[in-house]
Amino acid sequence: MGIYLNPGNISFAKTIRSEIYVDKTGLIACTNECLNTRDHYLCVSRPRRFGKSMTLEMLAAYYSCGCDSRELFAGFKIAQHKDFEKHLNQYDVIYLNMQQFLIEADAGNVIKYLEQEVLRELRKVYGQYLDREQIRFAAALREIFVETGRQFIFLIDEWDCVMRERQESETMQKQYLDFLRNLLKDQSYVALAYVTGILPVKKYGQHSALNMFWEYSMTDQSMLEEYTGFTESEVKALCAQFGMDFAETSSWYDGYTFTEFQHIYNPKSVVEAMHRHKFSNYWTSTETYEALKIYMEMDFDGLRAEIVQMLGGGRVRVNTRSFQNDMRNFNTKDDVLTLLIHLGYLGYASNEKEAFIPNKEIIEEFENAMSVGGWPNVMNVLKASEKLLEDTLRGDAESVAKELDKAHSEVASILTYNDENSLGCAIGLAYYSARKDYKLIRELPAGKGFADIVFLPLPHTNKPAMVVELKYDRSVSAAIQQIKDRKYIQALEGYTGEILLVGVNYNKDNANKPHSCVIERVGKANK
Repeated sequence: MGIYLNPGNISFAKTIRSEIYVDKTGLIACTNECLNTRDHYLCVSRPRRFGKSMTLEMLAAYYSCGCDSRELFAGFKIAQHKDFEKHLNQYDVIYLNMQQFLIEADAGNVIKYLEQEVLRELRKVYGQYLDREQIRFAAALREIFVETGRQFIFLIDEWDCVMRERQESETMQKQYLDFLRNLLKDQSYVALAYVTGILPVKKYGQHSALNMFWEYSMTDQSMLEEYTGFTESEVKALCAQFGMDFAETSSWYDGYTFTEFQHIYNPKSVVEAMHRHKFSNYWTSTETYEALKIYMEMDFDGLRAEIVQMLGGGRVRVNTRSFQNDMRNFNTKDDVLTLLIHLGYLGYASNEKEAFIPNKEIIEEFENAMSVGGWPNVMNVLKASEKLLEDTLRGDAESVAKELDKAHSEVASILTYNDENSLGCAIGLAYYSARKDYKLIRELPAGKGFADIVFLPLPHTNKPAMVVELKYDRSVSAAIQQIKDRKYIQALEGYTGEILLVGVNYNKDNANKPHSCVIERVGKANK
């Protein structure tokens, strides 16, 4: 057992002995199917603290020869798979944490230091085949394969740290990518290469140096969706075990969505909330909001408007294909938004190609970033949102209209009203503080259509639900009547409390009083 060669199962054993371990061993069945096929290069990128290192420790425990992991995996999903025994502890594993090499190596000598360290361990096991003193890493592996037929599984953690932490050194990045290409591409000794980081494979020029990799990123996790974070059923089980409210857990940590699994939760934050029995901002507390602030304030036309739109609960269309998969080369606002998707600050609906702010935890981080940046008008709206909610709950429609007028004047230079959708985003922003007690849902299927905005109270808040219908150059009475005619409150099936029907109209020709509002209070039985 070594540090880099066959690290064994000690780390995985610690993981499964923890108070909370969610069984993700089914991933091994996916990697087993890729072994020694044309699909055996996997680049899996996820945000920080989404379990990337734990996944590699699991794979190392399963594949590493020189140890017996049968008992460790007993009772978990992979143990029931038909190929469990076939590949268990049958391969030489090379485990590389690139962050470690970047920290420990002298400046500019990362590759040299890596080769020196790994070759030292290789010589202990295969020294009889490595008689050349100055042999390089890839050449040594070729010699071993020719002499013994032994293949290797490569597990590379933080593969992209050179791109993230040496952003200014494109020469170093290219040397590093060329090193990985030479080490892995078309080499017979590679049975599987599983590399993980925050960013997908770096592109430069017209081609990628690592174009043999299958990409599994936050824009498309494909067959690995359920292993990206915690699924809804897994979180429900944890909430039942620890006595935590599932609806509030969803409000805080849900929001990452894929094709098959529409609800993926931040695993780090869910585990913290269960341990501490308290909902709070756990994931983003591990990194300063300054990083987010830098990207939010990049000078690309339309970027601010789209961030404000998402803060209001809206979605924005994003072209993710032009992104260069680094943190330095940005050509459009879409590149910035795509990076925020990969960093976990935005969710992404691949079918619609739309980005959005996923949950309460991330919304708070955007607010923190804006509070110290150049967003005073937006911050004024957020600060005034508490009074707007109070006026709404009291049924004071006139005060609500006045508050909406003020909010509109604050953000008019950033977010322009041109239809009911943009009006909805502005209303969502104006009711920002409501997210403490409510789950805000845009375009909720209900009755004979879609309710514009529904505020569903979180458990134990004792607040009424609110169904909000928006009109643009129409009338508030038409808004209320539409709620009734199309039976929008049927969307609140199962909710037994009081409901407020809120109609809002924006009249673009009335400069003095553009918003009008009417509020009706009904009970569930009166639907």
